[in-house]
Amino acid sequence: MSQIGTTHSFDLGDGRIVTLETGKLAKQADGAVVVKVGDTMILATIVSNKDAKEGVDFLPLTVDYQEKYAATGRFPGGFFRREAKLSDYEVLISRIVDRAIRPLFPEDYHSDTQLMLSLISSDRKTMPDALVGLAASAAIAVSDIPFNGPISEVRVGKIDGKLVINPDIDQLKTSSIDMIVAASQKDIVMVEGEMNEISEAEMLEAIQFAHEAIRVQIKAINEFAVKAGAKAKREYNHETNDLELKAKVHEATYQKVYNVAKSGNPNKNERKEAFKAILTEYKATFSEEELKEKEALINKYYHMVEYDAVRRVALDEKIRLDGRKTTDIRPIWSEVGYLPAAHGSAVFTRGETQSLTSVTLGTSKDAQLIDGAFIRGEESFLLHYNFPGFSTGEAKPNRGPGRREVGHGNLANRALKKVVPTNLPYTIRVVSDILESNGSSSMATVCAGTLALMDAGIHITKPVAGIAMGLITDDKGNYAVLSDILGDEDHLGDMDFKVCGTKDGITAVQMDLKVDGLPFEVMAQALEQAKNGRLHIMGEMMKTLSAPREDYKPNVPRFVQFDIPGEFIGAVIGPGGKVIQEIQKTTNSTIVITEEGKVGKVEVFADNVDDLNASVKRIKQIVAVPEVGEVYDAKVKSIMPYGAFVEFMPGKEGLLHVSELDWKRIEKVEDVLKEGDVLQVKYVGNDPKTGKIKLSRKAILPKPEGVSDKA
Repeated sequence: MSQIGTTHSFDLGDGRIVTLETGKLAKQADGAVVVKVGDTMILATIVSNKDAKEGVDFLPLTVDYQEKYAATGRFPGGFFRREAKLSDYEVLISRIVDRAIRPLFPEDYHSDTQLMLSLISSDRKTMPDALVGLAASAAIAVSDIPFNGPISEVRVGKIDGKLVINPDIDQLKTSSIDMIVAASQKDIVMVEGEMNEISEAEMLEAIQFAHEAIRVQIKAINEFAVKAGAKAKREYNHETNDLELKAKVHEATYQKVYNVAKSGNPNKNERKEAFKAILTEYKATFSEEELKEKEALINKYYHMVEYDAVRRVALDEKIRLDGRKTTDIRPIWSEVGYLPAAHGSAVFTRGETQSLTSVTLGTSKDAQLIDGAFIRGEESFLLHYNFPGFSTGEAKPNRGPGRREVGHGNLANRALKKVVPTNLPYTIRVVSDILESNGSSSMATVCAGTLALMDAGIHITKPVAGIAMGLITDDKGNYAVLSDILGDEDHLGDMDFKVCGTKDGITAVQMDLKVDGLPFEVMAQALEQAKNGRLHIMGEMMKTLSAPREDYKPNVPRFVQFDIPGEFIGAVIGPGGKVIQEIQKTTNSTIVITEEGKVGKVEVFADNVDDLNASVKRIKQIVAVPEVGEVYDAKVKSIMPYGAFVEFMPGKEGLLHVSELDWKRIEKVEDVLKEGDVLQVKYVGNDPKTGKIKLSRKAILPKPEGVSDKA
């Protein structure tokens, strides 16, 4: 059989071969490519409608990454046993690709476009998120969809002081850097990752190292597209323009908008109303019939005026919308312990952005189960980010966390988990509720999260703060890097670069661009400016709480950890969990037992010390080993003709033979004992033949005179 489709292979630089394939699968898509490394395969398909929907003035792009459980030979969890809603991990990978490719589609291209990425085979070692950007870009390259690429993505790690491209899952465990970088041939377009307090110079070195590997992949994509018979890019016309009207809108409104932007009003709502008043005034010059016909274009051109004027003020006047200079940070205030019933809480407010963050401490049973096709396990540090409509003065339904909330929460999680001790017995949940938003609520979450963790008595290694950096550029090469950006500066600017870290280094970053790329010299300035801003914000935070509280709050569950011999685990749990459930119920405690080799690791949690001690005592009684010669209180469990079975320690029973009841002869056990009686017995050892426990009552009774020991 002749070869179906087209393939092209290249070396990652370390002997690992990457193969691109098209023309075999999903041929009705506009572009379809399989990327293969070892036994790991990613299928990328892209479809874009030929025409745009009427009235759409943006790119309706959808990016979905999904793992097929068959790729790793596993069944999906849950009742239905099939792939369903995307997991948070899949959403995060989808966002990584979306953020890298979206800025590179033409601004006037508005067709519904869907990119689907599927993990269809996995060797369980190769990280799929390091390949999805390559697969996506290759699929676009072999299609007729207009795109200002190609781009590609790689993961960069640092293991034993050496930078590594696309480390596998085992190597990542010891890597001091875990960063995904996307770039075009010329510039960086997206960065996302976490790191162990690295310096700004180390970060730039890692990004440059990643860029060199990306250039190799871009060269391979171009060669592959030619080999596959590159298609001419489709012609389209998705925008209706009236150049005369555009000029009139600019002439009538530009200077007025410029003056409002230059006025430096720190109140977002007042600025919004001032800009809106200019548009309303201009619209009033049209008749009702003219406005009905031209309003959509007027709105579009006025937004262009706002975009140009605000940017020019920043570049020419060095004044920002709220009156700050480029390096100024907005006023900050914070408070800890605001929620008296929470285990830890903080309010952090920077300008018009506010986070109310709480910390809850739970047991290991509260850990989140991660059940993916590629990654399985448990997560004991959780951070959830909520962004309700009222935080921006909008009325909108609450439909649960969207992709933005998942992404922002993940960034804050990455920033903070680097400083949380790994030996805590608690599962920690941090929840950030954004109550006001005007720029970088995720960075407010990092700051509030640090304060709330310290308020909860979690002894983090160092405080972490975060800052969002912006960028304004023009076509002449002029630029301004903005510290602590506003929402409008994010919307109208060219970059959103979030940097989190301690006083000693960076712990997490996320960079998105709205331009084709970012030169390294601009990135270096942004990182240095971010460091200065981050240290200023941290200084303000430390005025509120400079170190973790010495102890947990009174309402935090208390715990103790200890080991028991593995053979006693069953006795503590009991048949069907009967024993452990009874202990938990009567002592108001939570007990977690984990078997590790021949040892049972026991964790006991309770709301107060008395309950904690009572629970621990019960467990230790069960696992205690009786000592020969010791006297115990025993309870009669059953009567037999030859003696009585008594429980002399929790979970431990022995036979009290009729001959050991008394020094005198006992004819019938029932004459002396009945079920439920409590008496003292001495443990005299085990029967050498049967190994059974031997108990005696007579051994603790005075021996009558003249009676032999054998009586």
